[in-house]
Amino acid sequence: MKHFCTLLFISMTFSLAYSQQPAQYSLYMLNPMGFNPAYVGLDNSLSITGVFRRQWAGLNGSPTTQNLSAHAPVYLLSGGLGINIENDALGARQFTSASLAYAYQKPLLGGTISLGLSGGMLQYQLDGSKIRTPDGDYSEPGNINHNDDKLPLSAENVMVPAFHAGIYFINEWMDAGFAVRNLNEGEAAFSTINLSLQRSFNFNLGFRFYVGDDLAVQPSALVRSDLTQTQTDLSVILRYNDNIFGGASLRGYNANSLDAVAIIAGFKLSEKITLAYAYDLTLSDLSAVSNGSHEITLNYNLNKVFGKGRLPGVIYNPRSL
Repeated sequence: MKHFCTLLFISMTFSLAYSQQPAQYSLYMLNPMGFNPAYVGLDNSLSITGVFRRQWAGLNGSPTTQNLSAHAPVYLLSGGLGINIENDALGARQFTSASLAYAYQKPLLGGTISLGLSGGMLQYQLDGSKIRTPDGDYSEPGNINHNDDKLPLSAENVMVPAFHAGIYFINEWMDAGFAVRNLNEGEAAFSTINLSLQRSFNFNLGFRFYVGDDLAVQPSALVRSDLTQTQTDLSVILRYNDNIFGGASLRGYNANSLDAVAIIAGFKLSEKITLAYAYDLTLSDLSAVSNGSHEITLNYNLNKVFGKGRLPGVIYNPRSL
C-alpha cells in the first residue's frame, strides 16, 4: 500500500507539473508512426502495429500502455494516411487518444522526405478516489476527503483536441525524424483544476550497416524533451538472415540518472508478421519494488503495393526487422 500511494503521488506530481508525458516504449524503432506522423506511408504498404507495455511489473498502479496504429501509402495524394490509437494509464490518471494523420512525401537526395500532420481527440481521466494526500481523511470505507480543494473526489473525464506535426527523411541506409507533440497545448478543464497539455519534442536517428549478406547492424537513438526534462534512448539491433533479430537499449536522462537497460529479441512469424519482445531491467531506485518492464510488439505488413498512382522514388521497408 505504501508503494501504491507513493506511485499515485508521483503520478499526480507529473500530471500537475507536465500534464501529459508521452507514453514510453523500448521498441520505438519498430513503430515510428507512434511518435511521428510524418512516418505515415513510409512502409510502402499497409502496415498495422499493436503494442502492449507493462512498466515496473509487480508495483500496483504502475504504467500500462496499449497502442494500435495502421497506415498505408496513398500515391494519388502524394503521401500516406494513417490512424493511431493509444491508451496510457498510470495510477490516478489515464489518457486515451485517437488521431488521424496525413503525410506529404517527395523524393530527395536518393531517399524520401515526408511532412506529416495529425489531429484527434484526447480523453483525460483523473480518478480522485485513487488519490491519497498526507493530510487527507480516509479513515472510513467510502469516505474520500483530500483536504485539498483542487483535487477531485471521484473520476472525471475531459475531452481535449490535440495536434501533432513532424518531418521524416529515409533512404536505404539511414532515417531521421523530428516531431512536435501537442502543438496547440490544449487545456483539460476539470471541475476543480485546469491542466494544460505540455508541448513536447522528439528526434530520432537510425542507421543500417550490412556485414556480408546475412548480418545487418542497426544503431538508433530517440531523444524526447519538453525543454525542462530530456530523455534519451540509445539502441543497437543485430539482424540475421532477414529473419531473426536481437539487441539492447539504454535509457536515461543523463550519465548520472539512468532509467533502464532493455534486452530486445524478435523474429518473423511469416513474410508478413513480425513479433518482438523487450524486457527492461530497471536501473533506478524503483528496482527495489518492481520486477522490470515488459513490452510486446506485433506488426503485420501486407508487403504488397496497391492502389494507382506514381510510386515513390524509393521502395524500401526499414520495418522489415
